[in-house]
Amino acid sequence: MEFSFVDYVVIFVYLVGVAYIGVRIAGQQASTVDYFLGGHDIPWWAVLFSVVATETSTLTFISVPAVAYGGNLTFLQITLGYILGRIIVSLLFLPSYVEGNMTTAYQFLKERFGSAMRNAASTTFMVTRLLADGVRLFATAIPLAIIMRLGGAFMGWSDFEVYLLAIAAIAVVTLIYTLIGGIKAVVWMDVMQMAVYVGGAIFAGAIMISDLPEGIGGTLSMAAEADKLQLFDFGFDLSFTEFIAQPYTFFTALIGGAVFSVASHGTDQLIVQRLLTTRNTKNSQKALVWSGVVVALQFGLFLFIGLLLYAFYDAQSANELGLATNDEIFAKFIVEELPIGFSGLIVASLFAAAMSSLSSSLNSLASSTTFDLYKPYFGRGNTQGEDLYASRIITVVWAIILTGSAFFFAFLQLQEGERPAVVELGLGIASYTYGGLLGAFLLGRLFTKPDKQDAMIGFFAGLISLLFMVEGPIHNLLPGEPLAIAWPLYTLVGSLIVVVVGSLSARIRNH
Repeated sequence: MEFSFVDYVVIFVYLVGVAYIGVRIAGQQASTVDYFLGGHDIPWWAVLFSVVATETSTLTFISVPAVAYGGNLTFLQITLGYILGRIIVSLLFLPSYVEGNMTTAYQFLKERFGSAMRNAASTTFMVTRLLADGVRLFATAIPLAIIMRLGGAFMGWSDFEVYLLAIAAIAVVTLIYTLIGGIKAVVWMDVMQMAVYVGGAIFAGAIMISDLPEGIGGTLSMAAEADKLQLFDFGFDLSFTEFIAQPYTFFTALIGGAVFSVASHGTDQLIVQRLLTTRNTKNSQKALVWSGVVVALQFGLFLFIGLLLYAFYDAQSANELGLATNDEIFAKFIVEELPIGFSGLIVASLFAAAMSSLSSSLNSLASSTTFDLYKPYFGRGNTQGEDLYASRIITVVWAIILTGSAFFFAFLQLQEGERPAVVELGLGIASYTYGGLLGAFLLGRLFTKPDKQDAMIGFFAGLISLLFMVEGPIHNLLPGEPLAIAWPLYTLVGSLIVVVVGSLSARIRNH
């Protein structure tokens, strides 16, 4: 079975329908408060699903099943840290944001350390989103490249050209409803699109189970024989250097996941903006904490699909299946095994996951740029209408930049050589800069003596120090056996360096 004309029609109708519904559902936007915060009147449960949809993207849909296919279930350990981190944020950060009537997370840094620190943190957020969401947009194009190869569409096109086409289509459709409808369109479309992609994943799993001779029981038996059902790995048999380099040992996943979640949900404007759209602090806290539980269930679902794929393809490697990486295995099943029309619907659900993340990024980037960089310096005397117009222009600019970032990662990932799972690449990028952001927030929240100079010294010390602990060009130039740490620890180590250096700087300068 191959991807048919009907499947392409389904995808086209879905994309057009999403743009139309997103514009209609948002209503009129009269000010930047409406455009970026939804008038503080969005229900907590809608915000909950929007947070989950924003985090999910196609990385979860495509790459998490690949993690289970090539490994085991220890990836799930990190969700325990995610839940713990969200609880900490709900108690430590959210009351200050909501009761302080803040529009961005970085306004706290301005009040505590001044404009320079806010600008540094806001700019770091923008760079992080630019890189991480470039990876996410690229991941969306993976199934489209397989469709081209297997279905015969776009004959004569290279994989890279097909990636560019898919990325551009997603970016244009997402920009339409984000540009017109603002955060309200983003949140409500996230709710709808989460239902689409979760439903699509469950449907694909059901098809696999029905096609497997021994069903779920046979899948679990086969997975157990391959040691794929291991959930906890404490790593006590590893040396110290091996332990800190292994991302899925229990304590690394729990602590690293918790700190990552504190940073991503307590300092990243992408999530904080959503939490500020609810009616009060209690609603924000409910949306945040329960989103951790739902994310854990989602990871469990997609890891289970990875086990089903392992049984369905009889434990063959990606090379044996004619694929470049394990990331393409679920997409191969979608294209080749689903009935006519349903393949298109599942691929549409991939677009749903991608658009939910991209729309969130566009709106949060525009929000941070408008409130943290544009309005304080260029728009002080603007009317609400002028601010709204500028916000939409900024949204378009970020759409162009993010699309270019995705093109760049498509080019990199298609080069020869060993490549990490796309989900690990995306999370690793985010984890790297989150350390500096979280450290600056903790320095301002928990310590009274550090001033703006101490905060800036600590902030950049954290970012620079991680360059020497992350596998990459600088790491490879160091003599001997340099220390390498697993990506879940990037945020923990980075934030500790910021806090320690900032505190020491305050003590030294005050003596």
